[in-house]
Amino acid sequence: MHTITSLSADEFRTSVKSLADLLVDVVAGGSSLGFLAPFGQASAADWWHAQQSAVADGSLTVWVARGPDGITGTVGLARNPKPNGRHRAEIVKLMVHRDARGRGVARALLTTAEQAAARAGASLLILDTETGSAAEHLYRSTGWTRYGLVPDYAADPDGSLQDCSFYFKRLS
Repeated sequence: MHTITSLSADEFRTSVKSLADLLVDVVAGGSSLGFLAPFGQASAADWWHAQQSAVADGSLTVWVARGPDGITGTVGLARNPKPNGRHRAEIVKLMVHRDARGRGVARALLTTAEQAAARAGASLLILDTETGSAAEHLYRSTGWTRYGLVPDYAADPDGSLQDCSFYFKRLS
């Protein structure tokens, strides 16, 4: 059983090491998330530390899934700061530890972020993911619509260029 909670700014700050451990595991498993191998704990912690101001000012909300062994997954919701884009938000960095996959953690995190976005007044969500990935299957199965594919958009951890699919979802 996993419990999903939103991290306050203080909780986020104290969770950086665990979040970095998760990020290192996911990248080691082949998900790029914007990073190339070799990718270690220090680089992962630096990336999470760089998100602290966005969490503190409310432009980024981060949820974590916790299991018996600690943080097993996370997802972020980034709000659009532009006046003409306040109706939309972006799902970012949905990731689940390799040992916790196949248990509905990613689906539960995604649902949590979508519901929070709707409560906050967002009517449109966007995201991007590697084409053909397990994440892409999740998004399609939960009602997301692909609106584009860009070939060779980003490199995976070993440096091979991969296609990227872009998705949106309207919230009611």
